[in-house]
Amino acid sequence: MATLTQTLPLTSILFACTYNMIRSPMAAAIMRHFHGSRIYVDSVGVREGDEVDPFAVAVMEEIGIDLSRHRCRTFEDLEDTNFDLIVSLSPEAHHRAIEMTRTMACDVEFWNTFDPTLADGSRDAMLAAYREVRDGLLARIKDRFPLTRGPTV
Repeated sequence: MATLTQTLPLTSILFACTYNMIRSPMAAAIMRHFHGSRIYVDSVGVREGDEVDPFAVAVMEEIGIDLSRHRCRTFEDLEDTNFDLIVSLSPEAHHRAIEMTRTMACDVEFWNTFDPTLADGSRDAMLAAYREVRDGLLARIKDRFPLTRGPTV
């Protein structure tokens, strides 16, 4: 049962993408930065990733968020699957999130997010692609989960 809006206050949110190396760790770190004391936040991938992408670490560091200690995990690695909301950031993750709703009551939102590893070019061009993803996630999180007070980036 996937819906577009959560009517009750959120207590837990899961961000999911394909490998849990870039998009979902970035989204989870941003969400924790703004709402970490109020909402439990986690992230996973559909497939097993190696390690957090160094470009993701670099662009998150630019806004004061440390992603360097992130460890990639899959849906199978989750100890607890009781989430109020799953935000899927890739089509593959969205399909997996929908499957989870067969056995748990949870809302699912699909935020189709570009995979910056598909960008070509110089290091600066690659960093620009990662910044675009970071900034898009930042804007979406601020819009979807507005702050009443707290840190600003």
